[in-house]
Amino acid sequence: MAFSSLEFIFRFFPAFLALYYVAPYKHRNKVLLIGSLCFYALGDFRYLPLILASVGINYLIVRQMIRHRDHEKIWLLLSLVYNIGTLFFFKYSNFLIENINAIAQVFHWEKELPVLNLSLPLGISFYTFQVISCVIDVYRKEIGEELTFLNFATYVTMFPKILSGPITSYGEISEELSVRKYNIFKLEIGLRYFILGLGMKVLVADRIGLLWNDIQTIGFQSISTPLAWLGSLAYSLQIYLDFQGYSLMAIGVGRMLGFHLPANFNHPYMSKSITEFWRRWHMTLGMWFRSYVYIPLGGNRYGLKRLAANLFAVWILTGLWHGASWNFVLWGILLFLLILLEKLFYKPLLDRSKILARLYMLFVIPVTWIIFAVNHLKDLMIYLGRMFGIYQGVNVNPNDYVRYFSQYKWIFLIGGFLCFPYGKRIFNRFQNSWACTLFLLAIFWYSVYFISNGANNPFLYFKF
Repeated sequence: MAFSSLEFIFRFFPAFLALYYVAPYKHRNKVLLIGSLCFYALGDFRYLPLILASVGINYLIVRQMIRHRDHEKIWLLLSLVYNIGTLFFFKYSNFLIENINAIAQVFHWEKELPVLNLSLPLGISFYTFQVISCVIDVYRKEIGEELTFLNFATYVTMFPKILSGPITSYGEISEELSVRKYNIFKLEIGLRYFILGLGMKVLVADRIGLLWNDIQTIGFQSISTPLAWLGSLAYSLQIYLDFQGYSLMAIGVGRMLGFHLPANFNHPYMSKSITEFWRRWHMTLGMWFRSYVYIPLGGNRYGLKRLAANLFAVWILTGLWHGASWNFVLWGILLFLLILLEKLFYKPLLDRSKILARLYMLFVIPVTWIIFAVNHLKDLMIYLGRMFGIYQGVNVNPNDYVRYFSQYKWIFLIGGFLCFPYGKRIFNRFQNSWACTLFLLAIFWYSVYFISNGANNPFLYFKF
């Protein structure tokens, strides 16, 4: 069940919020836990036992780790094997089998391994990373006896963040799991965040995503070079506004429940380098990899070769975390190379020249997102060939790109404006005015109108 569904907006969340507020304070974590499990079950009941098993097994492990510090490495290893193994089985087993079968065909082996008919459990990439972070923090002695089963289970399953983050460490919300305050002001602020995110997703991201859908329907072989670039810009805006919209909605729901969830984005398209971009994009995932992979491997403390190896490990894992296909591996490798080259050579030049930096990012970002978006390598090569005129030269067909630009120009304009901080500054200045309230009401009901007419797509990050 998505935040942008009528079932959530008008049924689940109002009913849950009423029960949550009338429940005695000492029982609100129980209400939140039960409500979160119901929310998950309504999304995909088949995998509810899987998340319950994750909660139960990992809590038993961390309790043993706290009580038996002399064997804490063994318990840590058991937790990592279970969590990574479960994630691998559901997310990567088919990818592994398909590649083994491809190798078998090359060598003319007669037997092939059967492909498993597994769907990806909702939120498994996100809640698995949060569980791992909590276990590691217990191992590091940053969390101790204060970790109760109710708080741990609520932390893992909390419905505002279970499906697509933000990825939070236990320490970030541990105090609020024990003591949190509620008032009408927080409810109002939460509603404002929720409506802004809803409008960003339904009214802008979904609308501009129609262009990307049209291009896929036409077929990559049939598009011109300008339309290929226009499509890459459309997808770049769609994925940002879609995920930022979800993140704002999650933060808003969290605020209404008394939690301050961390921001996931900081205007990434304002960046002047790929290095800066990935400090601003999906910041909670970046912090996870920094805290639990990059720094433990040594970071940048042991020379150039070690730095390159650590960056390579982080970006290969980042690519694979997003999906089990070769385009994500290529995407991770490309980002690794760009970031390494920036660190070694030209980042100081980008920092000094805003114009050069903007042109560089305007060229590089759409290319990286196309590699991210197109799963099949053959189709990816065709699309990149169209963008750069590799196979048949640069193809300019005004009948396609002029028509599509005319059709989507206002959505491009609005989406581009939302990439800059000006809208946030205006909102912060006038958020308490009656005009802003009327504007938010208009956004809300216009979004509901689109959703009720079926003009709504699932959040893109649900499939990762």
